[in-house]
Amino acid sequence: MQLHQSAGYKAIQEWLAKKEFKPFAFQEETWQYIINGKSGLVNAPTGFGKTFSVFLGAVIDFINQHPADYKSKAGNKLQLVWVTPLRALAKDIGRAMEEVITELGMRWRIGIRNGDTPTAERLQQKKHPPEVLIITPESLHLLLAQKNYPDFFATLKIIAVDEWHELLGSKRGVQVELAISRLVSLPAANTNYSPLTTDYSPSTAHRSPFPLIWGISATIGNLTEAGAVLHASLSAQVQPVIVRAQLKKNIKVESIFPDEIEKYPWAGHLGIKLMHKVLPIIDQSRTTLIFINTRGMSETWYQGLLNAAPELAGAIALHHGSIEPKLRTWVEEALHAGILKAVVCTASLDLGVDFRPVETVIQVGSPKGVARFLQRAGRSGHQPDAVSKIYFLPTHSLELVEASALKSAIAEDIIESREPMLLCFDVLIQYLCTLAVADGFAPDIIYKEVLATHCYKDMTRDEWLQILQFITAGGAALQQYDEFKKVEIINGLYRITNRRIAMRHRMHIGTIVSEAMLKVKFMSGGYIGVIEEWFISRLDPGAVFTLAGRNLELAGIKDMTVLVKKSNSKKSIIPSWQGGRMPLSANLGKKLREELNKAGRKKTNLSAVADHKKQIAKRNNREIDVLKPLFDLQEQLSHVPKHNELLIEHIETKDGYHLFVFPFEGRLVHEAMAAILAWRISRLTPVTFSFAMNDYGFELLSDQPIPVDDSNVYELFSPDNLLNDIQRSVNATEMAMRKFRDIAVIGGLIFQGFPGEEKKARHLQSSASLLFKVFNEYDSGNVLMQQAYREVLDQQMEEVRLRHMLERIQQSRIIITFPAHLTPFCFPIKVDSLRESLTSEKLEDRVRKMQQQLY
Repeated sequence: MQLHQSAGYKAIQEWLAKKEFKPFAFQEETWQYIINGKSGLVNAPTGFGKTFSVFLGAVIDFINQHPADYKSKAGNKLQLVWVTPLRALAKDIGRAMEEVITELGMRWRIGIRNGDTPTAERLQQKKHPPEVLIITPESLHLLLAQKNYPDFFATLKIIAVDEWHELLGSKRGVQVELAISRLVSLPAANTNYSPLTTDYSPSTAHRSPFPLIWGISATIGNLTEAGAVLHASLSAQVQPVIVRAQLKKNIKVESIFPDEIEKYPWAGHLGIKLMHKVLPIIDQSRTTLIFINTRGMSETWYQGLLNAAPELAGAIALHHGSIEPKLRTWVEEALHAGILKAVVCTASLDLGVDFRPVETVIQVGSPKGVARFLQRAGRSGHQPDAVSKIYFLPTHSLELVEASALKSAIAEDIIESREPMLLCFDVLIQYLCTLAVADGFAPDIIYKEVLATHCYKDMTRDEWLQILQFITAGGAALQQYDEFKKVEIINGLYRITNRRIAMRHRMHIGTIVSEAMLKVKFMSGGYIGVIEEWFISRLDPGAVFTLAGRNLELAGIKDMTVLVKKSNSKKSIIPSWQGGRMPLSANLGKKLREELNKAGRKKTNLSAVADHKKQIAKRNNREIDVLKPLFDLQEQLSHVPKHNELLIEHIETKDGYHLFVFPFEGRLVHEAMAAILAWRISRLTPVTFSFAMNDYGFELLSDQPIPVDDSNVYELFSPDNLLNDIQRSVNATEMAMRKFRDIAVIGGLIFQGFPGEEKKARHLQSSASLLFKVFNEYDSGNVLMQQAYREVLDQQMEEVRLRHMLERIQQSRIIITFPAHLTPFCFPIKVDSLRESLTSEKLEDRVRKMQQQLY
């Protein structure tokens, strides 16, 4: 069917014309594919209508099927499942969809299903399914845990996965893969469904054999692979498409420069000092989003802005994941209405929500990646022709090099890839129990479906049988314990019949395993937000801390609830949350090394560079020029490395002998490399070290000279025997034990407790440690144990990136210098090593003294 001749297209075109809108070519291309029964992936910049490309395609297809009565036709059951990674997105997407349906005069209903959906509404959705259901991956799996779930999905036409680039590379993405593998394998609407047979006879012929799968993604480096992962479960005869919007978002990046460049910078302190430069930007813009990387610093910035400009009270708000949902929703609604002048936020506002009044974005500190920076920039000017204006505010001088690197990466369209996860057995175990809770499953059928996914394509038959034995008998190590025998085999079906086990399983469906969170409430009543147990357990009653922009005095902890009262104290402790430090991405690290080429040259030679490269260099040199005093001092004392050089500095101070290394590969790689280098050096001579690292480099500190020189340096940085040296250099068993805690929770080995009586984090860890030791002794080949070690290598050690770095260093020139004292490059690492043992006030004093001694 030709799109332009269809009844659905004509209806949509008429509606758009009334609003004086015109569809983009990529939207029309997507609509044509959808009415032709094709699956695919839409790729377009933020603010260009990706949502409408798929949603309106579903509407056009429905109108084409019912051209005469599409306005009066109601009770059509489920037509479109819209998977979204964040609850916060659901309301905004639902609002946009409702507006379309109302203005078209259709009788479709839009439902939202997530953890915030009331029980009564869920029951109503089950009895009378809405035509569109906006849902999170966890809630989608909860629907698969319901009895007779095939009937609920029988009329489903399209599964749309929004922000697929965010889900890919996470266990939530694996959940989506598994859900798709099941939904595309279900029969069409019928009355005699049996999971034991594949011989289905649909009772209704209007539906295609399986739902179409459409992903929606902003730009990522591995777009083709992203599409292949999403569509892996579709039949080999189906050829999905990728629809690329040939559109470029106009992004303007502007750095905020300090009045004076510190030659000895240190991380974190500079941001707040530049607050006076932020106030005019807020004043000149209708609405400004101020992105902060951590929740703790967002609290500091919110308080700081109010103190600096009391007139902003009521016009400025705070938004992060630990603030209670009602307040977050109010902030989102106020942004939509254009009531707020500024919002200080974290990644909680990164995705998809369309705030049209936002004119300006400020990124405080390194975004750690190009894709994240682009995503945040796209929050402003959220219309196709609008300019997205983003300011980069450094938290220490050297971060200005990152601003220059970001500009280069954007100009050259360099975006990070998201690597899909493989063999997540914990998610598979949870999924099989989900199916067993519902109608049960036939193992041979589900085995074929699971093998069809990208995540489990390399799973062996032995691993599958081990997992089946694990859920039915507890595996080789736990077969003596009845609580691990969850699934029974009844007439060939694997089922969970115990109501208590079923209830516990439904309560803990999900893959997000975070630190134990405690609710924070006023003693007089009133919910404020949540805080991590590890932070609050360090405080004594009477201590004052900040949450949701308020100073609170700790009264005590009761029943997993932190009781507080308001405090007028001027001093308070800013909470810190685990995982606050993201590593620098590989792409940004590469661009950073290239930017240093400009810094190390007295005169930039552009004669051999192509014209467009000249323009990029000219645009980006301002940050480098501003940092000239710092780079001049670095060159004078040591060296400014080029992109094909590795700088190593030997420095002796009263603290001992320091070895500073600067690979510019991110803190996780540096942490692993520091441990490996220390191990390799210790084989040359008995010596002990302490480590420190940041995103630019790392430090080894010893009480005796460190034997690294021209004779052995390439061997010390060799990729040979890397895996063996990783195992020997770090306590891989201890790291795997900690990783195993998360795997055990997801896989259902550890029950986290009922609401109001959740287990404390340390109890979970002790339970996991015990199970880990049991497996280690009695079932060392267990698939969950193998997964724990693999995740340590892939995620905590970034083994692949570490190997690539070492291979790069082998092809590079290694420059070893012996500065008389600390240099501008090593100074921030040295400060980071002090951070662990000093309070913020004492740290500032110590750093000031160190700077005075060096100047």
